Amino acid sequence: MKRIFVLTGEPSGDKLASKVINKLMSKRSDISYLSVGGENLRALGIKSLYDLKDVTFLGFTSVFLNIFKIKKKIKDTTNEIINFSPDILFSVDSPDFTLRIAKNVKKKNPNIKIIHFVAPQVWIWRSRRIKKIKNIVDHMLLLFKFEKKIFDQEHINSTFVGHPLLDSDQNQRDELDNTGFFNKRIISLFPGSRMSEIKILMPILIDFVLLVQKKTDMYSFVFHSTSELEIDIKNFIKEASLEKCEIISNNKNKKYILNKSVFAIAKSGTVSLEISNAQIPSLIIYKMGFINFFIIKLLVNTKYANIFNIIAKKIIIPELLQSKCNAEEILRVFNSYINNPEFSREQLLKCNKILKEIRNESSSIKTVSDILSKSLS
Repeated sequence: MKRIFVLTGEPSGDKLASKVINKLMSKRSDISYLSVGGENLRALGIKSLYDLKDVTFLGFTSVFLNIFKIKKKIKDTTNEIINFSPDILFSVDSPDFTLRIAKNVKKKNPNIKIIHFVAPQVWIWRSRRIKKIKNIVDHMLLLFKFEKKIFDQEHINSTFVGHPLLDSDQNQRDELDNTGFFNKRIISLFPGSRMSEIKILMPILIDFVLLVQKKTDMYSFVFHSTSELEIDIKNFIKEASLEKCEIISNNKNKKYILNKSVFAIAKSGTVSLEISNAQIPSLIIYKMGFINFFIIKLLVNTKYANIFNIIAKKIIIPELLQSKCNAEEILRVFNSYINNPEFSREQLLKCNKILKEIRNESSSIKTVSDILSKSLS
């Protein structure tokens, strides 16, 4: 039997990894797996060494306060991987966690192939990291075409595979309750996949919903959640006595509901690709502690948070960050799009041009699973 250790550091990485491994499982039955993963990898029957919540920390202050816990997890995880002795360590995103472990594994056993999916964004911040990556990763799998030139310059073996969120698939869904609710004009809300994000953004989004509901009852609001955070989001809604809201955590249903939405408000991140790919106009929000924000502003070499805006080097999708991330500002931008359909058409037209540039002609998931399979030969 061949062996693959799947290493993730947050829910989005768990989701990406599970899609790849699910495809690989459909082709090969001669591979055993172990992981650091979440609900999606567990759903495939893959054991995780521990819960992702144990290592999912947001911001410099949170990491600093939990530094000893994180270091112990890195050490323990490294030892578990060495004991498992995989043919491949398949690490996905979360480079500050996954690549630190990969570095330790490579030192202890150079024969283990390190294949990393979702390259660190060295083109946005901390560009010197690429020098260290060269000695760790055997094969870097890239989401964006323009990254290829950057890694080629450092003679790092890399392949452009495209972004899985842009892979086309059928719009399947499980049975949804409360179908009358879902037949209204839907606003999709994405408060984040980390508890630290939920704590900051949920009260703001709830205030926004209340502002809208004071003026009209024509909208239904749907919070998109992970299964791990569903109860926490329900508690926020219950405490606010919020009505005419639903929470969905089933991935098929989330995609279906997004496609039926008229607008989306999302935490800054890769979900923006999924939203724009579904042809839904959107607004990006984000807020963090002042110290974390100050440090990031010193380190990044772009003034934008959203991937579309970064690539275009101008605002395509509105960003409400820090002090501007409040219910009143969200309502103002939301109303401007709802009342001016040409704003939505213009945003989607510009996003589609960028999507065309970054989309891989073949399936990203299939490409990555094929690379893993060939690397086992």
